[in-house]
Amino acid sequence: MPLSEPAARTALHHRDVAYRGFRRADGLWDIEAELRDTKTLDITMQGGRVWAAGEPIHGMSIRLTIDDDTMVHAIEVAMDHVPHGPCPQAAAPMQRMVASRLNRSWRKAIEQHLGGIQGCAHLRELLFNMATVAFQTMVQSIVPADPEHPPPHLGKCVTWDFNGPVVQTHYPKFFRLEVEKR
Repeated sequence: MPLSEPAARTALHHRDVAYRGFRRADGLWDIEAELRDTKTLDITMQGGRVWAAGEPIHGMSIRLTIDDDTMVHAIEVAMDHVPHGPCPQAAAPMQRMVASRLNRSWRKAIEQHLGGIQGCAHLRELLFNMATVAFQTMVQSIVPADPEHPPPHLGKCVTWDFNGPVVQTHYPKFFRLEVEKR
């Protein structure tokens, strides 16, 4: 169902974000993310730099290379368009994410290694969702590690509620699983 008809308005900012997942020939996985910010009107930033309408203010991408256990083996960052001179300094600290896992502690690892002035807010935003993209990419290829424990996506949204009909149908063993048993 589409959104309702909006009030009269003027478009000012566009952020385009894309994620892609790949299986590599060597058995590893590449998860990629891109972010691009543009304005619809010419703008002048502090310091006098003028951006023409449609010219990228932010244009950055990340490639994570992970294994079947979601451990990061490599990370590559490109910051082709940035608004300020120091911005590219945020690329090098991204290497701190190597050996992290895209699991329940992923966001905590991002904050620990790249939080605050250690990194770039936009790169962190891209990293947050890369775990979900990895799961969506790998889900059909990875055999559940432990059939005695529920898959990690159960209990994470209304559809995968342990007490809901989808879990009852697809994962009856874990239907109505009590919290203390997880």
